[in-house]
Amino acid sequence: MPLGLAPTILYLCLSIFVFIDTVNILHELQSRFATALSGMVDNPAELLLQVRASQDPKFGDYQANCAMPLGKRLGKPPRQIATAIVAKLEIDDLCEPPEIAGPGFINLRLKNDWLAQQASTALADPRVGVPTVAKPRTYVVDYSAPNVAKPMHVGHIRSTVIGNCLYRTLKFVGHEVISDNHLGDWGTQFGMIIYGYKSPEIRAQVQSSGAVEKLGEFGALYAWVNRLGEENPKIREAVLNETVKLHAGDAENLQLWKEIRTQSDKDIDRIYKRLGVKFDDQLGESFYHDWLSAVVDDLQKKEIGRESDGAIGVFLNGYETPFLIRKQDGAFLYATTDLATIQYRMETWHPDAVLYVVDHRQSLHFEQLFATARLWHPEWANVEFKHVNFGTVLGKDGKPFKTRSGDTVGLEILLDEGVSRALAIVSANDDAKPNGPELSTDERQKIAEAVGIGALKYADLSQNRTSDYVFDYDKMLAMNGNTATYMQYAHARVRGIFIKGQKQLGESTTSQQHVTQKIILSHPAERALALAALQFSEAMDLVLADYRPNQLTSYLFELANRFSTFYENCPVLKAETPELLHGRLALCNLTAKVLRQGLELLGIEVVERM
Repeated sequence: MPLGLAPTILYLCLSIFVFIDTVNILHELQSRFATALSGMVDNPAELLLQVRASQDPKFGDYQANCAMPLGKRLGKPPRQIATAIVAKLEIDDLCEPPEIAGPGFINLRLKNDWLAQQASTALADPRVGVPTVAKPRTYVVDYSAPNVAKPMHVGHIRSTVIGNCLYRTLKFVGHEVISDNHLGDWGTQFGMIIYGYKSPEIRAQVQSSGAVEKLGEFGALYAWVNRLGEENPKIREAVLNETVKLHAGDAENLQLWKEIRTQSDKDIDRIYKRLGVKFDDQLGESFYHDWLSAVVDDLQKKEIGRESDGAIGVFLNGYETPFLIRKQDGAFLYATTDLATIQYRMETWHPDAVLYVVDHRQSLHFEQLFATARLWHPEWANVEFKHVNFGTVLGKDGKPFKTRSGDTVGLEILLDEGVSRALAIVSANDDAKPNGPELSTDERQKIAEAVGIGALKYADLSQNRTSDYVFDYDKMLAMNGNTATYMQYAHARVRGIFIKGQKQLGESTTSQQHVTQKIILSHPAERALALAALQFSEAMDLVLADYRPNQLTSYLFELANRFSTFYENCPVLKAETPELLHGRLALCNLTAKVLRQGLELLGIEVVERM
């Protein structure tokens, strides 16, 4: 069961959450073990990481494996150490008597009454049992970052959805978070578009080619001139000249650039709206243009940047090539802009951490960028600069996902196809209902948008972010397995119980009493579901330990599976007693709340019916 604490979570996690009404069970158990281990070891940090959720329910709910490493350290039998720990362990209020198994495993089973009370408390909590951090940090999350005037493509999906999930999750647990979309709005692509725009012949060729319908006017101009430039050095030189004029402030080129930005921003924002993504700040490379000379001058003044063959670079220990910040011809590079961006962010927001959600091919760049930044400003030494890297989206042939003609797949085309396929599935399911279709055309379309886009997002987020994954619509939209569709269906099934209950038992029975009614754990499936729902906050730990959203998708999949088992074994509306009815309705409601909140953190909509 993927609900335990990852080894990378530090002992610090014991003290960062506020325990008010709800309890992070794992943190609470680790806190109790910390007390029991005091006097036996000076620093129990590593040992406390050995307290985790059990992988097999037959060994209890949680398991402490700290006796083995401690026994080795102290030169004593692990079972003797385990016995000594249990003797000092004060957990009678929440656990049954601990059991020592094998060479020294300490198995823990939560008391049913305590578990039921915690589940009832979580149900009444708007945060469904997830406490907020006691010491919030300030994060800047840099993600998506498309090049303006070029259509967003499949390669942007990973950065956008991973970054947005981390942004939402960090905010949810109580951190101050700023999302910054670092737009590529000052590069050579503008020289290409401006060159093409000024040429009536090229504009006519582009219009007659049909590319405008697919890529938009500016995107089509970029693609056309880029192809021409590959064949003709004179065109490459002319494009460079237009870029230089833009950067020098040429009035005509600057006006064209503003027009391109305005139209491109509208196109990009339309896609972000469909994805449910918003940014707190959206500054392009152009914003930092006037900073670049000062950055290079300051690095040279501090003797960090040095001249080499006419260029200026930072020579870092352990790297064969310098980190170039100015070319021989005086032009600046991405490195220069990224350093200026760090300076702006540090002066504006004073963050404790800056996350860059960028694909793995930029790993060397970020290693050198962070090293240079810390040399430049030693006061940033304790700032967490983190490259949250990710793998590639592949086609079924195992190569980067492209169209049949070999072009990169446009992101909007991807979304449209996902929604179209989802609409076909939703319509077929609705048409097949015994009493005839229940959904209007508008309802079908709305559900299809949520299901289709949710499927694309979830398919990406459910992967280990550092791995490549194969893009497959059929798998993404499957009603079974670890998919958004399965999660959305689980939520809709819970809501269906209440909709049906209101018809059978009345509004008051199924929409009011279950909110305050005590949850009862009379069946193993009820208990397993309640425990899973209460481990939501542990899933947050796993996500943020190394910024991996797939830890949350794994948790939600496990929760949905537990609900499925509960649904099959525990009648709700036909429960034997009113008390059991209300208790199970309450447990259903808690499940729905956790699923809804978890999917919201992934940026995925839920639906009431499917």
